[in-house]
Amino acid sequence: MVRKSAIERNTNETQISLELNIDGEGQSKLETGVPFMSHMLDLFAKHGQFDLTVQATGDTEVDDHHTTEDIGICLGQVFREALGDKRGIKRYGSAIVPMDEALAQVVVDLSNRPHFEMKGSLPSAKVGTFDTELVHEFLWKLALEARINLHVIIHYGYNTHHIIEAVFKALARALDEASTIDPRIKGVPSTKGML
Repeated sequence: MVRKSAIERNTNETQISLELNIDGEGQSKLETGVPFMSHMLDLFAKHGQFDLTVQATGDTEVDDHHTTEDIGICLGQVFREALGDKRGIKRYGSAIVPMDEALAQVVVDLSNRPHFEMKGSLPSAKVGTFDTELVHEFLWKLALEARINLHVIIHYGYNTHHIIEAVFKALARALDEASTIDPRIKGVPSTKGML
């Protein structure tokens, strides 16, 4: 079973082509027009062992909001589609990742019930030219479109770049764990019989 999916999304604000292979080798090809987002997606692919291709253009002359949000929407949609019927997956995943002085935790449930919680703060409003409030926007749209329960906890840290990097690495590792096929699991891991 090949667990991969692709999407094209074209609006008046952004044009995005995105491909994801859940069972990849951590390879990425990224042209997002948002350098910090490209950096985070590269980490996401590497630490989740996902193959990810993103080609995005958007109205970054306004700001990075629309491009970042729409990449989150697209990534969520392809992740959900690539999972297929979810037979045999572990369903739950969690990771705690340090990045120098920062520590972040991500817990996920591939439940088909979208929910997002983010606890903790980002000390700076910007990393370079990137508005750090967009991290919340990206993660919320990812959770919504992937229909997953996503909890992010920033335990501590004072370097905003390090904190966000720890979040994205933990997200990758948690999603990798949750989407892993466990041969002991027969059917879908839910007493409801479906996810």
